[in-house]
Amino acid sequence: MARGQFYVFSLGLGTLGSLCLLFMIYWVQHWRGGFAWDGTVLMFNWHPVLMVAGMVVFYGAASLVYRLPQSWVGSKLPWKLLHAALHLVAFTLAVLGLVAVFSFHHHNRIAHLYSLHSWLGIVAVALFAGQWLLGFSVFLLPWASLGLRSLLKPVHVFFGATILILSMASVLSGINEKLFFSLKNATAPYSSLPPEACFANLTGMLVAVFVVLVLYVLLVSSWKRPEPGLLTDRQPLLHEAE
Repeated sequence: MARGQFYVFSLGLGTLGSLCLLFMIYWVQHWRGGFAWDGTVLMFNWHPVLMVAGMVVFYGAASLVYRLPQSWVGSKLPWKLLHAALHLVAFTLAVLGLVAVFSFHHHNRIAHLYSLHSWLGIVAVALFAGQWLLGFSVFLLPWASLGLRSLLKPVHVFFGATILILSMASVLSGINEKLFFSLKNATAPYSSLPPEACFANLTGMLVAVFVVLVLYVLLVSSWKRPEPGLLTDRQPLLHEAE
């Protein structure tokens, strides 16, 4: 029963993450003119899509690898590789998203990193880079001692959740900032809540719900991978997976 509930929850979470990305793509395509890689505002449009894909959807998926019951038995190495690979995909997408926005700003002589949104985003990506390097060097390569890994694991977990929260804050502030810049009196002002504003706000709410649910899965003790020798009745998913 616990295993079935986990998979149903995971399916719903995967659907929600896909909706976050699809809604963002639709918003940009339908209201903001689509995509290009030419230094124009159409190049900027890649930024929100790539950041949501990388720093929210793929990052969230990578964070939940060790919650899969199959990862609780047998060798941990394949799951470490999957965890690292998904995070690398997430980081690559985030870097491309930064390239898009920095290139757009440079091409149009717009100042860089002046808003709270940009500060949150750049801190999240910088922490992500450090987090990935730490995880790769300490938890994936075989040189680190068990004591060092035990010491750094809580730090790794804490900053993993922190980066996801910062990413959510950056996405939500970015959506709001884009709407304030785009929906002015010359069009339909943001305060009148035109269809674009409603849709973008809904997209932001989906992102927030997705992140909150990912954090919930990470915190539920019965869904955590048990440490060797510490298997108890609080891990029913492992008993069902065996």
